[in-house]
Amino acid sequence: MHMIRTDADVAAGLVDLALLDARLFSVIDKAGPVPLRRLEPGYRGLAGIIVSQMVSRASADAIWRRLETAAGDITPHHVLELSDEDCRAIGLSRAKTDTLRRAAEAVDRGDLDLDAVCHLDAPAATRTLTAIKGIGRWTADVYLLFCGGHPDIFPSGDIALQNAVAHALGLAVRPSPQELDGIAERWAPWRGVSARLFWAYYAREMRREVAPVLEG
Repeated sequence: MHMIRTDADVAAGLVDLALLDARLFSVIDKAGPVPLRRLEPGYRGLAGIIVSQMVSRASADAIWRRLETAAGDITPHHVLELSDEDCRAIGLSRAKTDTLRRAAEAVDRGDLDLDAVCHLDAPAATRTLTAIKGIGRWTADVYLLFCGGHPDIFPSGDIALQNAVAHALGLAVRPSPQELDGIAERWAPWRGVSARLFWAYYAREMRREVAPVLEG
């Protein structure tokens, strides 16, 4: 498994994707630069993705800044020290608070190794992460893509990816997650790069910031 760690890895993946599917030549041309957006594996990275669930990028950024201020450092220990009142003031929903705590407890107990999970094959890695209540496939996929550098993950439940693929490939309707999984099979073993490609395409062609991870 060739992990995606550098811009050169992304570039290599794009070359192979164009050979796998000729439709992607024009997508690559229109998308412009395809960002790497790698984050360090660990609790901080996972927490940022949990915060990003189901909210706009601007809202996620604001909540993340308040979480950093309140916790001091985004570690399992520091997050578990936050009270319910702290979490409400930060802007975290009850569900996100509970998910952040469950993940922190699993890491603290040694039940969840967020470095080791990145080296599992995709199905095993996804099963490990989604065993934590509140972590669904989207969160697991995005963690494995950006923190793990997994080369062959495609978050088909991501609305921006669904819209981007529909627009780029001229589909009459936006594909469902299951339909998008089927479409993306053609892009294996570089589905992780194809996801980056379609996010870049969506940002450029539809003029929206859709990066699913918090940076910095």
